[in-house]
Amino acid sequence: MAYPPEYKYTKEHEWLSVDGATGTIGITDFAQNSLGDIVFVELPKVGAELTAGSTFGTVESVKAVSDLYAPVSGTVTAVNEELATTPEKVNNDPHAAWMVRLTLANPAEAEGLLAVADYEKFIAEEQ
Repeated sequence: MAYPPEYKYTKEHEWLSVDGATGTIGITDFAQNSLGDIVFVELPKVGAELTAGSTFGTVESVKAVSDLYAPVSGTVTAVNEELATTPEKVNNDPHAAWMVRLTLANPAEAEGLLAVADYEKFIAEEQ
């Protein structure tokens, strides 16, 4: 699966899409593939404050439970409620199955994340 070039990526395998002052976060194809079949996603509530680098939820698969790490800081404005009943959407299309949207506290934080070429190089080295 191709990684969207307009997204930014973390070494913890989250992606970030930025549109003005709004950020959208999900996990990458590499992450969902490593986890296997996802059976549960725990996400924060709307209004929660996220801090870059800190955990904001978990993804449970048939293999393990993995923490989700915020790529940037901000206030959660929306949570993908569909994932509560259909967590497998993350496996089916991880780059479309967003998890949370937030108002960015510091848009410059996104500049410190990996561009698609850097992320692809990173995962190639991990394999």
